[in-house]
Amino acid sequence: MLEAIEGVFIVAQTPFDDRQDIDLPSVDTLVDFYARHGANGLTVLGVSGEAGKLTGEEALAVAGRYIARAGTMPVIVGVSSTNLAHLSRLTNAVMDAGAAGVMIAPAPGIRTDEDLFRYFETVFAAIGDVPVVLQDFPFATNVGMSVPAILELVKRHPQIQVLKEEDLPSLNKITRLRQAGGRRIAILTGNNAMYLPLELERGIDGPMAGFSYPEMLSGVFRLHRAGDIQAANDLFDRYLPLLRYEAMGFWGVAARKEAMRRRGALAHATMRQPGPALTADDHLEIDRLIARVETRLAEAA
Repeated sequence: MLEAIEGVFIVAQTPFDDRQDIDLPSVDTLVDFYARHGANGLTVLGVSGEAGKLTGEEALAVAGRYIARAGTMPVIVGVSSTNLAHLSRLTNAVMDAGAAGVMIAPAPGIRTDEDLFRYFETVFAAIGDVPVVLQDFPFATNVGMSVPAILELVKRHPQIQVLKEEDLPSLNKITRLRQAGGRRIAILTGNNAMYLPLELERGIDGPMAGFSYPEMLSGVFRLHRAGDIQAANDLFDRYLPLLRYEAMGFWGVAARKEAMRRRGALAHATMRQPGPALTADDHLEIDRLIARVETRLAEAA
């Protein structure tokens, strides 16, 4: 069960080779890289994991490889789809493979609370008693979920055990959710962890985000949990220029993959098309930003 989870759930990349085919051996090196740098769990087939570019068979292959390599580390699989049959089939398959749960966002096109409630009634009728992360990400879905609507969904559906909160601005929404009472669920936050120290102050249970230096995410979380708020903020600040650079949508994911390739986490930085390709100028910027991070870490040491 996921209600009590906390810590860093890394949003894992989907690796492709230089022909844009799935690179399953790099899944293994990615899992080892994330674990070595403090991940408590993984989230695969998310938006920045390029899930929308995979076939159903590829999605299952990637998720299955992550689950197998992760061992006892929990893996949450994104299954959001406008095709309910696909959502249900993928959910059943990944849960059979050993996933800890699935992540589901409301389908685009939902406009009212009544639409929202009806949609999730249909989803849970299809997938049954599966632990679910409810993803609140209107930037990607164009569906806004108010605090009362989220609380009602949590009340109606005990399968919802985690909220991934990445509506902006996130801070007051987190506070309202935490102060509302009712059944407590874990809250993890995304948005590339751009607001992580502040969100931890508001009561989240950890980040569900990707970054080419996941040790920053785990380090900030540990320091904050230990009560050393100043040190947590100082550590966050050392990485902020590169973190901000990676926050530019799918272009930022391309930069993240390149940084992780340089760190040996995956063999290729390929983005499956359609998608951005880095230029020579981009590579020079990444050079400078990584050097800046390394300099600030050395100065702090």
